[in-house]
Amino acid sequence: MRSIFITLISLHFTFMAFSGVELTSSNLPIIIINTNGVEIPDEPKITATMGIINNSGGARNNITDPFNEYNGAIGIEVRGQSSQMFPMKSYSIELRDANGESTDQSIFGMPEESDWVLYAPYTDKTLMRNFLAYTISNSLGHWAAHCRFVEVVLNGNYIGIYVFMEKIKRDKGRVNISKMGDDDNSGDAVTGGYIFSIDKDADAWFSSFPPLNEPNASIRFSYVYPKLKDITYDQSVYIKSYVDSFENSLSGTHFQDSVIGFRKYADESSFIDYFIVNEVSRNIDAYRISSYFHKDKNSVNSKIIAGPVWDYDLAFRNADYCSGSDTTGWAYQFNNVCPDDYWQVPFWWSRFMEDTAFQSQLLCRWQQVRQTVLSEKNIFHIIDSIAALTSEARERHFEQWKVLGEYIWPNPQPIPKTYDEEMTTLKNWLHGRLLWIDNNLKQVGQCSKPVVNNDNFFDLQIVPNPVTTQFNLNITVKTATTAQILICDAAGRKIGLITQQLLTGKNSIKNNTQSWAHGVYFIKVNLADGSTKSIKLLK
Repeated sequence: MRSIFITLISLHFTFMAFSGVELTSSNLPIIIINTNGVEIPDEPKITATMGIINNSGGARNNITDPFNEYNGAIGIEVRGQSSQMFPMKSYSIELRDANGESTDQSIFGMPEESDWVLYAPYTDKTLMRNFLAYTISNSLGHWAAHCRFVEVVLNGNYIGIYVFMEKIKRDKGRVNISKMGDDDNSGDAVTGGYIFSIDKDADAWFSSFPPLNEPNASIRFSYVYPKLKDITYDQSVYIKSYVDSFENSLSGTHFQDSVIGFRKYADESSFIDYFIVNEVSRNIDAYRISSYFHKDKNSVNSKIIAGPVWDYDLAFRNADYCSGSDTTGWAYQFNNVCPDDYWQVPFWWSRFMEDTAFQSQLLCRWQQVRQTVLSEKNIFHIIDSIAALTSEARERHFEQWKVLGEYIWPNPQPIPKTYDEEMTTLKNWLHGRLLWIDNNLKQVGQCSKPVVNNDNFFDLQIVPNPVTTQFNLNITVKTATTAQILICDAAGRKIGLITQQLLTGKNSIKNNTQSWAHGVYFIKVNLADGSTKSIKLLK
């Protein structure tokens, strides 16, 4: 171990000659990796050394400080699929002992494990989309990867801010399901635990049910735990049969039945929370790629649980295709938007949304978490906290990777020019997204809002909101009338005042905002009968 330390510590004094960005100290932990000049492949992992500087008590981490969080051997390989085209790579890391065997160790106070991920937020210029989704899921009561922002030096070169995170694995500190061995082939032992996924690289089985609108396409499953090389024949037959039974019940006539319907096989509450995370983020990959599920032994829990959530770098308005940047529309209806995409959403989610009991439970859960986990105050606090934490390191990161204001696939237009604009754009988008879901969940069940029977009632909507260059002000009235429309900025300054004749029903008034500055605006509509309503607009 001492020879490893000497090799790594020498990098403290030599890397500056090779790097274009100066790193002497940081408020973030510093990770230094040395591959001894060997290029890191896609696979298999190569042997390297890693040291982590993480001083306690809020002390700064200096590049010359001893390695006090980890100092030893690792296996490392490039991870990801489409992200491998970027110059900033993500890595899978395995902690190893002196004999080259994997070894478990706690890093940054997280539960002991050998496998970790160094995620590169290259296309995500906020640096926080994965962190935000995982934090939301954790706050909803489910395990999701815990993360730590770090700065990384690789072979003497500064390579920016990374997110050090847990990898999805079966473990008491991660996906806490029963361990399986070669002898677990019958009885209760063969019933769990399993982790499986719907993903690009299928190595397990194909669903018997094609995705909606694509009868010639297939949904592909993969083994996560046990892995393909480890799973026995009896185990593979069991988990396929169980998922088949779930799909058969969900597609059947009695799918809503609480005894013989899909709830016999699936944990409804976990699917609702999984739905919420994917819809809040409008994850373009939701339900069809990097979608994980797990099942324990029947004696522990006989039902399929949705999650953990994973891979949200293209969520929260960061995809310029298939309506990925819209605040409107359901992510689970991806097949309607992009029917020609090779990877489609399984029929499950549309079928769930045909179940009035599922809709009712979803509405109640949504209203509950909108007051807590998904309140704008809470989400914006998380965003602001991350922005403050990474403030210093971002200067170096964006000097190393000059991506601000530039199109990096698949960033949607308009592209924010600065990090502050990235923050404003993310918050504005989230405001519009949360509001859209508020207004578009079906009002069924015990938590539904009563219908107001009021002849003077009128409805006011802005589409889209947030806006870019123009929006439609939709005013719906029960009888023809006259409206006075006042537009003010956040300081109360009048931007416009118009009088509009309204017909019975929906009236759509187009407004051009190309010359408006970015910010918050308020629109107040006064009807001739004295009725009035206000709405907030974000640009």
